[in-house]
Amino acid sequence: MKRPPKCWPYLAVLALLFVLAADDPARAQQAAPTTETELLDPESPLAPMDDLGVVWPDMTKDPDGATVVAEPAANAEGDRQYSLKIEGLAKLESARLMQRFETLSALKAEEKRPANIAQVARRAREDATLLDGIMRAEGYFDAVVDSRIDTTADGSLLVTLTVEPGPLYRFAEVNVTGLEQDEKLREAFKVNPRDPVNTDEVRAAEARLRDAAGVGYPFAKINEPEVLIDHDTRSAVLNLNVETGGVQRFGAIRVTGDQAPFTAKHVARIARFKPGQDFSAARIEDLRRALVATGLVSSVRIAPVPGEAPGTVDMAVALEPAPMRTIAGEAGYGTGEGFRVEASWTHRNLIRPEGAVTVRGIVGTQEQYAGVSLRQSNFGERDQILNGRIGFSNIDRDAFKARTFEIGGGIERQTNLIWQKKWAWGAGFELLASDERDIVVGPAARKTFLIGALPFFLNYDGSDDLLDPTRGFRLGGRISPELSLQAGAFGYARAQIDASAYVPASKSVVVAGRLRLGTIVGASRDRIAPSRRFYSGGGGSVRGYGFQLIGPRDVNNDPIGGRSITEFALEARVRLNIFGGGFAVVPFIDGGNIYTSELPKFSGFRYGAGLGLRYHSSFGPIRIDVGTPLNRQTGDSRVTVFVSLGQAF
Repeated sequence: MKRPPKCWPYLAVLALLFVLAADDPARAQQAAPTTETELLDPESPLAPMDDLGVVWPDMTKDPDGATVVAEPAANAEGDRQYSLKIEGLAKLESARLMQRFETLSALKAEEKRPANIAQVARRAREDATLLDGIMRAEGYFDAVVDSRIDTTADGSLLVTLTVEPGPLYRFAEVNVTGLEQDEKLREAFKVNPRDPVNTDEVRAAEARLRDAAGVGYPFAKINEPEVLIDHDTRSAVLNLNVETGGVQRFGAIRVTGDQAPFTAKHVARIARFKPGQDFSAARIEDLRRALVATGLVSSVRIAPVPGEAPGTVDMAVALEPAPMRTIAGEAGYGTGEGFRVEASWTHRNLIRPEGAVTVRGIVGTQEQYAGVSLRQSNFGERDQILNGRIGFSNIDRDAFKARTFEIGGGIERQTNLIWQKKWAWGAGFELLASDERDIVVGPAARKTFLIGALPFFLNYDGSDDLLDPTRGFRLGGRISPELSLQAGAFGYARAQIDASAYVPASKSVVVAGRLRLGTIVGASRDRIAPSRRFYSGGGGSVRGYGFQLIGPRDVNNDPIGGRSITEFALEARVRLNIFGGGFAVVPFIDGGNIYTSELPKFSGFRYGAGLGLRYHSSFGPIRIDVGTPLNRQTGDSRVTVFVSLGQAF
């Protein structure tokens, strides 16, 4: 219904005068004003007309009740800044109350934007209603909230919310039935007589009770708490009824669903519980997430059902299969590396269970590859991976040219985006036949190497995020004993240590640094296949230099690699307060070198510096780094560009 205009009292009086004049011409003539201007002047004050029962509206108030100080009509519709003040809450000392109000307040949300008086009045009414509801949730059921809008000396508006809290209501009785025989659950619901009638505390107690019932009580039924308010005594009664269903232990796992990708045995391998252990709702949720993470199911439903043995609960797992085949592709570019395009086809459950077979191909400026790989997840036990590969590659870089046939395999425990693990390890084998170009150019420069290796790695991740860490550190090491057949048999070992640390300097700045040390012992550099030596330079190494271009060079100015490596990097990741905070700039400086000696050195570094841009997407930061060499050699580009997903380290 439309609200009558504010001028309706004037119109009513004029109509009444007209009727009276028509009824009594003499009286109308006697009461006529001396001039027409006096009668029609809308600014003329109206005298009370008590005999007519007319109460003139207070024009200093907003139609809906917010008190407004009168001001010149010229400013009535102008947008102005305003501020908010709350009175009457100082004695309550409730930080939670104010935090909740400021989070939901309409006035606070738009405080930096000028508004006209009608808009401010509407927000004041909304905030008064909000504050009244928050006071009731805190236990002040008799609270009164008033709002007032004043004009300050500088022309801005001051909104004042005045609160009279009234008495704090407390529980007179707390009646919890069904937990008489379980002190653990009763202790979880910590609401007692004389406690304030606080909605948040009651809900928190209910949540604690449900969490506690999630350990051992799969069939527990917890009704919603009932709170009865008595305004006469300013108190309340809390009633809660619980049916625990008794303590239960895990029984068997039953798998249902057409064409389920897993058997019950494999689901039991993924689960972090065994038959006979106390039921745990948290472990059921963990199993559900793990099944979803396999990528082989489109939906998972896990329901506890009574087991065959008394006191046991079976898990009914309903699985709906997801599409098993995936076609993927990616493309990238790096200065010194050129373009690189990769495509793959994967059947994620070709070898059951979870045996993903991938056919992969790479076409690039400096690299071509074709191969097949197997990755069998949750092999033997949860989070353990069996992998194998066979492939042929052709590498054509400044450092070396190699045509290689490779067979490899291993077993590992890896971290991932869903469950970032502190420790990750892997062990395996590699068999390679590689025809490679050595230092000297010409037909006689190519040599054939037969190599067998037993690589092993161990990593510790103490950071807070896999793709975008902001604090903590990482430490990893790898070692690979290798046997090479080329003009006789000889052995050597490759070892490398990587460390990185992340320190938040402020809310928007993270300082990150890394260090890499590597060595090859047991053979001279020239006997080791060029593809097995250390190289430095590039987007994941020393930015500012081309890929693998740092270190000793031959007579043609091509890098030849070495037996040891030292690298470091230091950068500041600065989040920008623009476009929703999704962008960051990253100034960096890197350094390092390759050495012919067995042990790495800390001298003769090549330095690179530059600026990076990061876009923090939902799946991780997208990285663009532009660098330049500070002490470049002949043939080094003045500018390098690197693009990838994730931080540089």
